Amino acid sequence: MKAKRLVSMGLAVVLTAGLAACGSSQNKSTTEQTANENQTETAESVSTEPNDQESEAPVTITYANFNASGGNEETLNKMYEAFHKAYPNITVEIETIAMNDYFTTMQTRIAGGTGPDCLEMNIENFGTYASQGILEDLSGAGTEGMNQTALEAFQYDGTQYGLPENFSTVVLVYNKDLFDKAGIDYPDDNWTRDDVDAAAAKIRALGDDIYGIYQPVTYNEFYKVAAQYGGSLLNSDKSAFTINSEENVAALQSMADRVQKTNVQPTEEQMGGMGDWDLFESGRLGMIPTGTWCFNTFKDACGFNWDICVEPGETQKATHFFANALVVNKAASAEAKAAAQKWITWLASSAEAAQIRLDAGWDLPALDDTGKLSSYLEQTPPEHRQAVFDSLNYIVMPPVINDYQQMSDIITDCVSKAAKGECTAKEALDDAQSKCEAAIKLN
Repeated sequence: MKAKRLVSMGLAVVLTAGLAACGSSQNKSTTEQTANENQTETAESVSTEPNDQESEAPVTITYANFNASGGNEETLNKMYEAFHKAYPNITVEIETIAMNDYFTTMQTRIAGGTGPDCLEMNIENFGTYASQGILEDLSGAGTEGMNQTALEAFQYDGTQYGLPENFSTVVLVYNKDLFDKAGIDYPDDNWTRDDVDAAAAKIRALGDDIYGIYQPVTYNEFYKVAAQYGGSLLNSDKSAFTINSEENVAALQSMADRVQKTNVQPTEEQMGGMGDWDLFESGRLGMIPTGTWCFNTFKDACGFNWDICVEPGETQKATHFFANALVVNKAASAEAKAAAQKWITWLASSAEAAQIRLDAGWDLPALDDTGKLSSYLEQTPPEHRQAVFDSLNYIVMPPVINDYQQMSDIITDCVSKAAKGECTAKEALDDAQSKCEAAIKLN
């Protein structure tokens, strides 16, 4: 799976220092801030349905996002045009920033009091922003029709601070042609990781430059595989790390063995600088667990038959769930908050926004009624797109803590050493456990 760039949670320190200065598009006086806070309850309960726009004063709000960068700016603009038709009194000034720069930019602007009225937020950084009091409470927002799992992902201490904009899952993508050559039945719902390993070994035997599977030995994959073995990184109340548990050691051992023991997965040297998607697209890789965002790319790039299934587990299935949220800046004016809530609610839940998103092949709106996503299922390849929705039954969420990025970096560094054969799986996780306990204070 292609790595997603995450931002250091050192943001928490900067945001804490600058919180008192936070604003919307300009700084507010103390009197104005107090008046705005008194109007919060009214702003939160505003209906998001079109009404008599003639009676509402025009308002302009600012919205920052990263997900439209790189090809979907026009799609987002179509959404805004549809929204503005329904709400002509609300003008949204949209700013699209590349992901590599987005959170650094937001960090600086929010701390300096020039943050946007509403913005897009990924799940990795959500906990830090919510814990620092940056985000407006959206408990009064209309959430009808939104996916419940996605909604819960953007709650902090039981409060709804974000509305789910979209979602994607990770599935097991497999090369049907290589399966046919190796005489292997295609994966089904009864498969476990042992079945994956057996198939990978047969595919590896097809040639010196052919490999069975590629699953990066990094934090993002490790916490999911740990869940597939019944493990987790934190205890139930998030008060202690459980990184080096027996279940987690077994999970990491299985990942490392694919590289160092059976070599069904190539080493870094064998990859020769090639990316995992590149290897799959070349027709020399049997299986790759990756995100649904690969579909359009693989459709154009792969000159062979391929399909997907729910990723097999060991003692249980566990599936990655990625989502982005739409949030409102708590420092915005009451007027801007009310308008921003209408805008993000429309983006997250309206049928019109969902259809525009689907028509563009962008990503999946986080709607509870999958019937509204029927046009997505009709697209091929892959033939079995239903696996995307079936995967929702096995979602495992990353543990959202304030120092998420630091925890991720520590674990990635340690587990990668096991994959390189520099230490045992247990030694790697004992090291990660002690480093996280020393560096990170949990609730």
